[in-house]
Amino acid sequence: MVTLTINGRPVTTTVANDTPLLWLLRDQLELTGTKFGCGSGICGACTVLVNDEAIRACSVTVASLADAQIVTIEGLAGEGRVQQPDSLAEQVIAAWIAEQVPQCGYCAPGLIIATVALLRRTPHPSDDDIDAAITNLCRCGTYPRIRKAIHRAASALPQSSHAQSPHGTPPAP
Repeated sequence: MVTLTINGRPVTTTVANDTPLLWLLRDQLELTGTKFGCGSGICGACTVLVNDEAIRACSVTVASLADAQIVTIEGLAGEGRVQQPDSLAEQVIAAWIAEQVPQCGYCAPGLIIATVALLRRTPHPSDDDIDAAITNLCRCGTYPRIRKAIHRAASALPQSSHAQSPHGTPPAP
């Protein structure tokens, strides 16, 4: 039995210890915003936040996340959250819409999660910062729009902004 906190709510599960987090989220909890892509941690369609770090849910086991704080795209968007919706995520989603990033939209949840993690660490990223942090694949090839959306979201942040976790504390250096 493992207890996790998912989107602000405690979840106790009895799935096998080697079950990837992705399958707990999608099959057991019906949080289908986290997508299955490659199954080997390369494409990023399954990206979620674990303790404010972007990770690939297909590559981490449920047992390794005991007591972790997990946020899915549903949690960032405010669905089923105990806390207030994440304002940084709202800015990122608004930028995605303004720059018309989504085509098929399959990669969008993972990319949005990865972008939120990046902007928490680096509120005003350079193109090199974006290239290093955003390794998710977009099958439609909207990379120029993704970059523009990240810069748009960053420009909406206060210039003297220090990245904040959704819990109101600065992330560890």
